[in-house]
Amino acid sequence: MNSCHIQFCSDKSKVDLHQLQELYNSTAFWAQNRPLEKLEIAIACSHPVVTVWDGSKMIGFARATSDGVYRATIWDVLIHRDYQKKGLGRKLVETVLAHPHVNQVEKVYLMTTHQQNFYKRIGFQENISTTMVICQEDFERLPQITEVSSQLI
Repeated sequence: MNSCHIQFCSDKSKVDLHQLQELYNSTAFWAQNRPLEKLEIAIACSHPVVTVWDGSKMIGFARATSDGVYRATIWDVLIHRDYQKKGLGRKLVETVLAHPHVNQVEKVYLMTTHQQNFYKRIGFQENISTTMVICQEDFERLPQITEVSSQLI
């Protein structure tokens, strides 16, 4: 890695979906084989999206969703294995946190399976009191609403 060629980019139109899919497959056990169409949707619905490049090779990626005031969540922090342990992951997360759509919110969340210590060094704290999840397959058990009443709006 030549640090002179490493660049961070927050222009989501520059994301190379094929390289991103490869980065997920090689780096993220929790996100194998994500289809390009769904990656494209996730990127379109995220702000900010930050990529890390070594020349023309995408070596890092992170995205966030935020209401800009109260809550934000950082998703999918990835650094290619060949570039890990060089400070790029920390700089990637800090770049997302510094983005104007994130840097003023009251709380920033993220989920991680095995990297708690990494995020603690950045300043994140464990928060077990707010962790809940519902998965797509569980939606089928919910009552189906076929029409939204105008009274609800």
